[in-house]
Amino acid sequence: MPSASAQHLTQASPSRPHPPLPNELLLLAESQWLFTEEELLLTPSILAGLSPAKERESRGKGVNFILQVGIMLKLPQITLATASVFLHRFFMRHSMVEDKAAGKPANHYYSVAATCLFLATKVEENCRKMKDLVVACVRVAQKNPGKVVDEQDKEYWRWRDTILHMEDILLEAVCFDLSLEPPYKTLFELLCFFGEENNKRLRNAAWAFVNDSCLTMLCLLFSSRGIAASALYAAARHCEVRFLDDAEGRPWWETVGVELRSLRRAGNYMAGIYENTPLRNGGEGSSIYERTPEDGDEWMAKTRERREQRDGSRGRERSEDLEGGFKMEREVSTGASVTGSDGERKRRREEINDIPWGGDVKEEREEKRMKVEANGTTNGMEHRNGVPVKVEDTSDANGSEEGEVEP
Repeated sequence: MPSASAQHLTQASPSRPHPPLPNELLLLAESQWLFTEEELLLTPSILAGLSPAKERESRGKGVNFILQVGIMLKLPQITLATASVFLHRFFMRHSMVEDKAAGKPANHYYSVAATCLFLATKVEENCRKMKDLVVACVRVAQKNPGKVVDEQDKEYWRWRDTILHMEDILLEAVCFDLSLEPPYKTLFELLCFFGEENNKRLRNAAWAFVNDSCLTMLCLLFSSRGIAASALYAAARHCEVRFLDDAEGRPWWETVGVELRSLRRAGNYMAGIYENTPLRNGGEGSSIYERTPEDGDEWMAKTRERREQRDGSRGRERSEDLEGGFKMEREVSTGASVTGSDGERKRRREEINDIPWGGDVKEEREEKRMKVEANGTTNGMEHRNGVPVKVEDTSDANGSEEGEVEP
């Protein structure tokens, strides 16, 4: 079994369906909610005097409120992701700070988050009773999961009235644009397309990227498909997985309809979030994803395996399991899998053992090599000047034998 740190090569199986492109109407509606990083510094809250860092922190607290309430109500992840998108879009039109001159009240992120979750449960058809939603919001807001809340409690009616009042404002803010395609489904389709749905390490890393992106404004910078492809790109770099070009020689990101520059921009954005997020113990934040130059050469992309490079290099590769110290020889040839079947691996291992110092383990090979150098010949081979040569026996008519050496 190859090691987790060894580079893994995969290619799209021709029998697997190509990931379907999103609906054109959805793409058009989603493009209206995409902004540049400069435009994200001109939100109503920032124009009202709130610092960009404070606004990002408040958005993250609102999404975290959605996650905690959603966990308490046992809602699926897609519903929580939809609610987080509603929250980020809402604050692109409304401010968290009170505007006395315009007579606009402040919109607290907890109230907006509760309303976004209420709307998302209806959009994704995962409805919960209003009473259950209100009770969960009260418990999370007061940081008391065991608090007893009933219809006689003032907090219950305050939260209920707030959610019902904010729902109309939220619908108007998002322009009744309720059709969303969260990146989770697209990410899973990409994993299936490349045959990596069972690669737990790669799948978990990509899934964590999408989960963390909900806490940021990445949904306002990139499309849902772009976020899913960026998650796969960042996870593939982290797990050292490469994807083979298609039959036409196109890299994998062109196959799925995404630009490499967008993948790198999204990865660098998330890397900056990780680096700038302080840890709870007071230490500096760190990123599990590497930064990549956005204008870097696509031929040097670590997640890409060029077909001509694979076809032109006939030879043997070795992948080492760091835990067991097991080494296996692999031959890369056209049309053959890198890992190969069990029968192919067994045949190759037998071929290796035919070499005077062949073997699976490094110590075993070294021991055989020393024996060959000491004895001179073994298994019909003779070791001369560090090179094994084959010895063929020939007999003349008188029965005498000569040792003819064939290089």
